[in-house]
Amino acid sequence: MALLDNEKCILPISSIAELLSTKPRTLKMYEEKGLFPQAEGKIKKLYSINDVRYIAFVHYLASIKKINANGIKYILEMLLNNMDEKNRNDFLDIVETKLEKISTKDVEDIENF
Repeated sequence: MALLDNEKCILPISSIAELLSTKPRTLKMYEEKGLFPQAEGKIKKLYSINDVRYIAFVHYLASIKKINANGIKYILEMLLNNMDEKNRNDFLDIVETKLEKISTKDVEDIENF
């Protein structure tokens, strides 16, 4: 059995939306604003497992922290320009741990507030 390649683009936005308990349209809106890594595929855009962590971070900033697209772009730019890959991955691990503690109901309560 081959090891899983986290860089291979295999996930459509609808699957990522299901993983994050959000609507595909929400993620497409982030994508249209240029907040996601470049997707592979011309007709159906696909993302890697590593991209999901990045997308989850963007979704967290937008939906939980209520940061607008320009603020998110600035944060992402700071991460990409000022952190090496190891520190960036460590940071995303910390964010992922925090996201696991947030329930879907918490997110819905915030969205309905």
